[in-house]
Amino acid sequence: MKLSEINIYPIKSLAGIRLESARVEARGLEFDRRWMLVDDSRTFLTQREFPVMATIKVTVDGRMLTASAGWKQIEIPFSEDNGKKTTVKIWNSSVKAEVYDDAINEWFSEALGTKCSLVAMTPSSKRIVSPFYAVRRFRDQVSFADGYPFLLIGEASLADLNSRLPEPLPMNRFRPSFVVKGSEPFAEDKWKKIRIGKTLYHVVKPCERCVITTIDQTEGEKTGKEPLATLSGFRNQKGKILFGQNLIADEPEGTISIGEAVEIVESR
Repeated sequence: MKLSEINIYPIKSLAGIRLESARVEARGLEFDRRWMLVDDSRTFLTQREFPVMATIKVTVDGRMLTASAGWKQIEIPFSEDNGKKTTVKIWNSSVKAEVYDDAINEWFSEALGTKCSLVAMTPSSKRIVSPFYAVRRFRDQVSFADGYPFLLIGEASLADLNSRLPEPLPMNRFRPSFVVKGSEPFAEDKWKKIRIGKTLYHVVKPCERCVITTIDQTEGEKTGKEPLATLSGFRNQKGKILFGQNLIADEPEGTISIGEAVEIVESR
């Protein structure tokens, strides 16, 4: 088995970036979901409410992000260093974050069609993984991702799903960090520990899928009930639709690259 895709999503719920290699960190891949858009109550925004977020592209260059919505672009420094700090809410978590200045917030508010602010996770911010699934309770951390540092899906799992759908869907509907080539359909459900390159990962929890999987990631529009309608028929466990597996790195350091071997260290 080989690693066939590496993806990051620098600003939560905006368009992703496919990479040839990436640095592995405790919170996830470097630059992955270290930024997030929030409303006036400092609660996170996603494609669930604003599908258009999928169409806002982000690039990373040096110490600068560039966001693009149509022909409009804005450059965003990694840190504003303006002293504006706040507490933001993402699901059941509250975490300290840095708030960007008005010009940047106004740009995103216009792009989304709703008032919002951009926030950044600082080096001192600490968001803990759920203790029910953590490898090191109250120590494992995560970025602004929904719950876990990494998400893995096998190419064969998507192929199996697509064989059941009226029209096949691309992998970007599921927004994985890692994609694996050469495994059997849903083989990842049986993995407990895997090694990709030099890094050991714990496979801690299946990923519960939501309405974002029904949003066309190119057009930023909802397309109907698929793939959730089909997945619910054979991937429904106690009312939760599962597709993909969440991972936590054992010793997050170094880099990961396309083509590296994926080795099963321990199965369930």
